[in-house]
Amino acid sequence: MPATRPEGLKHDYGANIGKTLLKAYGTSVHVRARARAAAGSDARMNGCELPVVINSGSGNQGMTVSLPVIEYAKEYHATQEELYRALLLSNLVTLHEKEGIGRLSAYCGAVSAGAGAGAGIAWIVTKNYKTVIHTIVNALAITSGIVCDGAKASCAAKIAAAVDAGILGFEMYQNGQQFYGGDGLVKKGVENTIRNISRLGRIGMKETDKEIISMMIEK
Repeated sequence: MPATRPEGLKHDYGANIGKTLLKAYGTSVHVRARARAAAGSDARMNGCELPVVINSGSGNQGMTVSLPVIEYAKEYHATQEELYRALLLSNLVTLHEKEGIGRLSAYCGAVSAGAGAGAGIAWIVTKNYKTVIHTIVNALAITSGIVCDGAKASCAAKIAAAVDAGILGFEMYQNGQQFYGGDGLVKKGVENTIRNISRLGRIGMKETDKEIISMMIEK
């Protein structure tokens, strides 16, 4: 897996979230994973016309589920097959989360993608099912309140936060920590938690969506 420098790290785009992360926090794999995904969004949201992989119809989500996983695969010297399996997992987890939310919602899609990336990273590092599902639950518990207010420069920062939640969710379980059923929207069992998050995005945020649009078009 040869190292390539993303477009968003080569040039100035938007708020340069990817560059800022590397400058402020260093080059550990945790930071690189966030920075690569954010840099892709920096470029895409601010005029770059290069093609991008998608997930759930979204290029930002496509980059979020893939670039952090690829970065961890490099760090842990994963085989090509292991990388493909991790990418398949991260994509499918995100699609599963998004299925219950629906096409249009005030719920930021990066949240689902960040949890998906966390699942892929957990598999790369541990190959353990329990670690993967607890990573998803932990990640969703952390960032489930982020709203979507259109495609623009700040999407890159939301992506960085969502990937950070995915990685933190993984590191929590690795260190014997987790969120339990009854902790806010978290229910016992990964599928029950995903159903709660889906309900939040599909039903709970209907009025939020209207209010966001109203604020955005207000003169």
